[in-house]
Amino acid sequence: MSWDHGTSIHRVLNSSHFLKIQTQPQATRTTITTTVVEEEENPGQQQRCRQQIQREDNLRDCQMYLMQQMRGGYDKVAMIKTESNPHQQQLRMCCQQMENLDEQCRCEGLREAMRQQRGQGQIQEEEMREMMQQAENLPSKCDLSPRRCQMRASIF
Repeated sequence: MSWDHGTSIHRVLNSSHFLKIQTQPQATRTTITTTVVEEEENPGQQQRCRQQIQREDNLRDCQMYLMQQMRGGYDKVAMIKTESNPHQQQLRMCCQQMENLDEQCRCEGLREAMRQQRGQGQIQEEEMREMMQQAENLPSKCDLSPRRCQMRASIF
């Protein structure tokens, strides 16, 4: 068998006849879409976001949910998704607060929630890093856009 630019030639039995078979290369295409929401330099938008974040109590329910996540506030066996699970209820309340923010304000809202937690002085730096990692993916858990928020080291 020899290859000639995508064409394979096979010898048929012991005869001198050749069979030319055209082959199509198999290709798989994967498309990954990433949405990045850049913070706008628009002071009016920044002011609207600050107002919305304050109206949603600096995403207090998200702060509480993240603290529960970080500190393992509930027995792992009890983490089954049920309506009566307090952990799931806290997540739903957090998601509602984030949903009440404009899409372009959600990441800043989470960053503000992290600043609030840090400002209380009850969280060690390592715990704060863990909480920030959880916060980055919180919009995805809530099925909201953007799916991921970049947390900044400047929160420390």
